Amino acid sequence: MTAPTPAPLAADLDGGLRRLKLSAIRRLAPELLVTARTQRWNPEEFLRTLIDAELAARDASNARARMKAAAFPVLKTIEEFNVAASSIPKATFDYLASLEWVRAAENYCAVGPAGTGKSHSLIALGVAAIQAGHKVRYFTAAELVETLYRGLADNSVGRVIENLLRADLIIIDEVGFAPLDDTGAQLLFRLVAAAYERRALGIGSHWPFDQWGRFLPEHTTAVSLLDRLLHHSIVVVTEGESFRMKQARTRTPARLTKK
Repeated sequence: MTAPTPAPLAADLDGGLRRLKLSAIRRLAPELLVTARTQRWNPEEFLRTLIDAELAARDASNARARMKAAAFPVLKTIEEFNVAASSIPKATFDYLASLEWVRAAENYCAVGPAGTGKSHSLIALGVAAIQAGHKVRYFTAAELVETLYRGLADNSVGRVIENLLRADLIIIDEVGFAPLDDTGAQLLFRLVAAAYERRALGIGSHWPFDQWGRFLPEHTTAVSLLDRLLHHSIVVVTEGESFRMKQARTRTPARLTKK
């Protein structure tokens, strides 16, 4: 016995759902009406199924929008992160993965050589935060300072910072990759100070904290910035050989053949 073909919704119902922007219900209702009739669903069961479908569709749409707004350079996940091969203690990583530090407006600071998992962990935790419903923004330190510099032209730095603080987690990677001038250091300090005890920060740097004077020109700025950054912070010092170098050595070298 062939299943009945779903009939299109009546024009007034279709138009009403369109006006209410209930796109998932509008899409699924014809087929679900057939199912409800053949399986003799009660009205409450039918209504609950439609509402659940609409909520799931909106959650997925919102997550996609948050992921796009985060502007990650690549996508990494917690599941892909090899905790056993990293220098991050498992208990620490489990706490970071719980995202409690994001909800508590704490900071996660990863410091260590290139290729030791700093960026992967920052991005993976950012992706997990988005999946949990949080808003996230990702910047390299250079990109962030450039964004703040643009606010100087029309005296809107304060407004730019407040817009950035709409995110629950702001990730600033590659801190110290390039030295900052006095203005750039002050702008970075203004953001860290504004986020202090209000928003979570994720920081990645290859410089130990006692060497941040190498790229922050003013000692007082460096001390004040680190004071706020480290007060409520989970600090991880990554070490070891670069994961990228290890992977490069395991690849089979291409064979050169003479023609």
